[in-house]
Amino acid sequence: MASSSVTNAPSQAHVQFKDVQKSYDGKSLVVKNLNLDIQKGEFVTMLGPSGSGKTTTLMMLAGFETATHGEIFLKGTPINNTPPNKRGIGMVFQNYALFPHMTVNENLAFPLQVRGMDKATIEAKVVRALGMVSLSQFGARKPAQLSGGQQQRVAVARALVFEPDIVLMDEPLGALDKQLREQMQYEIKTLTKSLGVTVVYVTHDQAEALTMSDRIAVFNDGIIQQLSTPAELYEAPVNSFVAQFIGENNRLPGKVTKASNGVCHVALSDGSNVQALPINLAAGAAMTTLSIRPERVEVDPTSPEISNRVTGVVNDIIYLGDHLRARLTAGGSDNFVVKAPNRDGQRRLEKGQSVTLGWRTKDCRALDPL
Repeated sequence: MASSSVTNAPSQAHVQFKDVQKSYDGKSLVVKNLNLDIQKGEFVTMLGPSGSGKTTTLMMLAGFETATHGEIFLKGTPINNTPPNKRGIGMVFQNYALFPHMTVNENLAFPLQVRGMDKATIEAKVVRALGMVSLSQFGARKPAQLSGGQQQRVAVARALVFEPDIVLMDEPLGALDKQLREQMQYEIKTLTKSLGVTVVYVTHDQAEALTMSDRIAVFNDGIIQQLSTPAELYEAPVNSFVAQFIGENNRLPGKVTKASNGVCHVALSDGSNVQALPINLAAGAAMTTLSIRPERVEVDPTSPEISNRVTGVVNDIIYLGDHLRARLTAGGSDNFVVKAPNRDGQRRLEKGQSVTLGWRTKDCRALDPL
C-alpha cells in the first residue's frame, strides 16, 4: 500500500499520481496502477477512447471520485482525503455548468464569495478575468444571452478568477462547432501559458490533444500506453494501439525473418520484403504489425534513402487541394493510404494504375501484432 508520507512525492512534481487504482465494483479496475508526474505550468492532456480511464483519473484529481488504492499529491501534499472545495483547483466542464439565473459578473464572483473575499477584491478580480477572455462588455448578461463560445469563455474565466495553481478541463470544447472549437483551442492554450497555470485536460479528440498539449498521456484499458510530447507520440508510437489511435496510419501484418543492428527484416503477405525499426517487440517475436504514416510514403521514389519498395494498385483518389489522398492495394493491404503533394511535375495518379511505393526504414516501425 502506498504511503501518504509527503516524502514520497518529488518536490519538483506539481501533481503526482502514485500507484493509483480505481474500481467501482471491487472487482474490475477502471484505472490500473497509475503513476504520473505533472510539472508546474505544464499542459498535460489525457487522451483515449470512451471507458479508457482518462475522465475517472481527472475526477480523482478533482476530488469527485476517491482512489481505491494509491495516493494523489498536489504540490507535495497528499490530497486523497481533502474535499474538492479545499483543493484550490479550477474546473471547466463540457456543459459549462454556469448558473443560469446569475449574470456573467455574478457567475464569476461566486467562487470568490465562497472564499470569503471582500467586495472590492471580488470586483477587481471579475473585471480582470472578463478582460482576459475578451468579454468585458458582457458582465450584465445572463448565460442564455450568450453564444456557445461566449459561454465557454465565461466558464474558463470562472475557473481562473480565483487564480488557482491548476485547472482541470473535461471535454470543454465538445459542444462547439469545428471552427469555434479550433479558435478556442488556441485561446485556452495561449491564456493558460501566459498565466503559468498547470492544466490537466481530458479529450478523445486526437487533433485537439496534438494542438494544445505539452505532453499527452494516451489511455487504454485503464493504463497509460504512452506519455510523450505530441511530436514523439506521432513520430515514435511505442505500440500498435498508440500508432492506430494517433493520426492516420498504415498497418501491415508481417513475419519477422531476421533482426540485427537495430533493424528487422519483415516478409509481408503479398511476398514483399521490407525493413523496419523494431519497437518493443518481444525477443524472438515471429509476427509483427508495421506502422507507416501516409505522408511518409513516396510514389515512384528516386531517393537513395528509400530502402523499402513495394508495388501498389490505386483503388481510389480524393482531391484535397494541397494534396491527393490515394487508397491502394499494397503490401498485403487493400486499404493502404498515401498522401501525395499536389504540385507541378508530380505524377498524376489514376484509378487502376500500378505504381511503385517507397519509404525509408526509419519511417517504418515494427510493433506488437494487433
